[in-house]
Amino acid sequence: MFSIKRASKVWQRNLKVFTKLYKSSIALNFVEPVLYLFAMGIGLGAFIQEIKGMPYINYIAPGMIASSSMFAAAYECTYGTFVKMTFQKTFDAILATPVNADDLIAGELMWGATKSMLYGTIIIIVISLFGLVDSAVILFALPVLFISGLLFGEISMICAAVVPGIETFNYYYTLFMTPMFLFSGIFFPIDSLPAVATKIAFFTPLYHLVNICRAFSAGRPLTVWEDLLWLTVVTAILSPYPFRLMRKRLVR
Repeated sequence: MFSIKRASKVWQRNLKVFTKLYKSSIALNFVEPVLYLFAMGIGLGAFIQEIKGMPYINYIAPGMIASSSMFAAAYECTYGTFVKMTFQKTFDAILATPVNADDLIAGELMWGATKSMLYGTIIIIVISLFGLVDSAVILFALPVLFISGLLFGEISMICAAVVPGIETFNYYYTLFMTPMFLFSGIFFPIDSLPAVATKIAFFTPLYHLVNICRAFSAGRPLTVWEDLLWLTVVTAILSPYPFRLMRKRLVR
């Protein structure tokens, strides 16, 4: 078991490092979703009148919140975790203190979830400034972004615990993250796909997060209780595995 107090120290350490590098970090994670938003929303949107009764750019904007949040946690808990564990030997230094392996892993997951919420918040602010949010209910998405950030962090840290080398993350992003990004309802309704694709999408966390962000943006939070339940339950189910697998990796 981990100690919240000691895990928070790991979180604070990551926050301190982030405050020194935040300009370049935010720029890299901020520019890509904004480019997608305007390239697809304005470029492709010029040829698409409406989807489900709303302008195309308004349709995809909430999805950018979800995808930015997902990638923030994923990058932090794959490349970030692997580099600190393998190349920088940061984990070795931390484990030389009273912080144990479970504290360290919990702190990393908390930090990944925090970055997920942070980058999602930035996109919320941006799309709100451009008038692409219809309701202040979108603010209630922030705790959901933290929970989903934990889930994406768990999945990513499981990957970091089992990959033989940093280059292997290419498979994770190409075969899992990119298909999820493209087929989770961000750019078009999933129900337009064959039934089997819709069923597969249901088992991906981004699909549920997109539904939540879109409903909150439209001021309809009560319509996505099943998506909220799915994210919460799956986060709880997967929570032991990063700890088990990372403990094995750290003692190699």
